[in-house]
Parts: sequence; C-alpha cells; structure tokens
Amino acid sequence: MDESRERSLTVPEPSIQHRTDREVTHLTHITLDRPETLNALTPGMRDHLIDLLGEASADPEVRAVVLTGTGRGFCAGADLRGGSTGGERVAGDVSRTLRLGAQRLVCAVLDCEKPVIAAVNGTAAGLGAHLAFACDLVLAAESARFIEVFVRRGLVPDGGGAYLLPRLIGPLRAKELMFFGDALTAPDAERLGLVNRVVPDGELDKTAREWAARLAAGPTRALSLTKQLVNSSLDADRATAFAAEAAAQEINMTTADAREGVTSFVERREPRFRGR
Repeated sequence: MDESRERSLTVPEPSIQHRTDREVTHLTHITLDRPETLNALTPGMRDHLIDLLGEASADPEVRAVVLTGTGRGFCAGADLRGGSTGGERVAGDVSRTLRLGAQRLVCAVLDCEKPVIAAVNGTAAGLGAHLAFACDLVLAAESARFIEVFVRRGLVPDGGGAYLLPRLIGPLRAKELMFFGDALTAPDAERLGLVNRVVPDGELDKTAREWAARLAAGPTRALSLTKQLVNSSLDADRATAFAAEAAAQEINMTTADAREGVTSFVERREPRFRGR
C-alpha cells in the first residue's frame, strides 16, 4: 500500500502496531504486539490503545476498526508483573486505578463511534476477554480461548466483566464462567453467543478484513447511531429506548448517506455510501 496513504495517529508505542488508510479502505488496524507475554497490557499500552480508539472515533475518514494480536494470544489481560500486592494501600487508590485504567479502556471501545471488530487470534483472558466482548463484532480463530481468570487469582472481575457478560449471555452463564474460571473454547463461546463466528486460524485475518471492508462501505453515521441504540437499550426502559430511537432517526435523516440510501432505492441501484 502507498505509504502516503497511511500515517500514525499518535506517538508510536512499540508494543502496539497500527495503521490507518484514509483514502482507500478507510480502516484502522490495531495489533497488540507483545507475543512473549500473550499481549498482556502494560499501562502504557492501555493508554495508547485508548488514544487510538478515540482518534479513530473522531476521524471522519475512518469508518471501521479491527483489533487483533500477534502470536498465540489476543490479550492475556493486564500485565501484573510490575505490580505489588504488599505495602500499605491508600483508600481509593484501587478504585481510582481501575476507573482510569481498565474501565476507561472498555468504555473507549463501547463509545467508539465506528464499528470495532475483534479478531481474536488466541488466548483472551481477564481484561483481554472483556476487551473482545466490548467490541461490536467478535471473530475468533479455532484455537482461541476465553478465560475469566480473576477467580484463579482470588480477584473480583474488572474491566466491566460483570456488566458485559450478563448482558451477552445472561446471569447464570456469566456466573458459571466467573465462578469457575474455566477456559472456554472458541466453538463454545460461539454457542453461548460471545462470538459471532469461528474461523480456521489461517482465515482469521482475511475474514476480519472482509467484514471490516463491508462496514467501511456502509452508512457510517447510521452504524454509529445503531451502535449507540443497541448498547444503551439494555439499560433503558421502553419509553427511554423509543425516545432515543426517534432522536437517532431525526439525526440520521440529515445525513448524505440517508439521502443516498433513499435515492438509490427509488432509482433501483446499489447505494454508494460516503460515511457522511
């Protein structure tokens, strides 16, 4: 690809590779690149990933995001090797760290105004699993595994797990995964509804690119508003959800893509959406 069509979004983070093509595919590809640790997230990686998602969300030339990892892991969660379990704790430190760290990362995915595809290439554990579950679509390689690892360490789930999982698979299944911490295979995750599709390992990248290309060719603002409606629907009563739907329709009908969609239907041709 022509290097002039790609440029970095923020200061490079060696453990995260990313590229954005604003002229042809209109995609941002983000790859966690610490294979020796199964792509466990350091605080620097986490913050950089938040920045990349925020910038992709705000960039009108980006119309979809693909998130994946290198090696045998998608993401093994937070890198705890530099942390300490001893010493005196100050009240509020843990909750503050969580709020500004893992929770902020999951919010960056949920609040991104562009569709985010997780291409889970291997183990997704702890925060890494929740990072995948927060994405709008989840593709998994056959070798991928999902592990609610917190109970194995005597910890409470973080990174929004107790919020995400019951909404995806119900409270009984969520408790089973969180209480036992057993590894969930990709086919089982698909059966439970945590994964959209399982593909052979060698086809994961190709399938993710195909799905992302379809999203990038779609009506970007309509997809963004749809994402907001779906994500908020489980927290809202019917009146609130219907009011949000009406407001989203009002906003979307002012877009060029909505006009193009109606015009193409009348003219009996395929729409040509521009993301505007």
